[in-house]
Amino acid sequence: MSGFFQLLMKKKELIPIVGFMAFAATGSSSVAIYFLFHKNDVILNRTSNPEPWERVDPSKPQKLITINQQWKPVETLEMVKSMTK
Repeated sequence: MSGFFQLLMKKKELIPIVGFMAFAATGSSSVAIYFLFHKNDVILNRTSNPEPWERVDPSKPQKLITINQQWKPVETLEMVKSMTK
């Protein structure tokens, strides 16, 4: 590890690149962890929840930005769902 810092002290032009790479790695890791624990469409264990799309609340927007979204249930789809269960 000290060899890495010695290299940075010798070649100071690498410091911004290392900083940007550390920032990008931290950001991507934090976004991945957020999606892992807060989004319904990410599946970790398929055996306990084989159909995760059934638990998604359709009245709650799933996108980052939703403009004028109106959700109405489709009667035929609801009928098919009730018949298959």
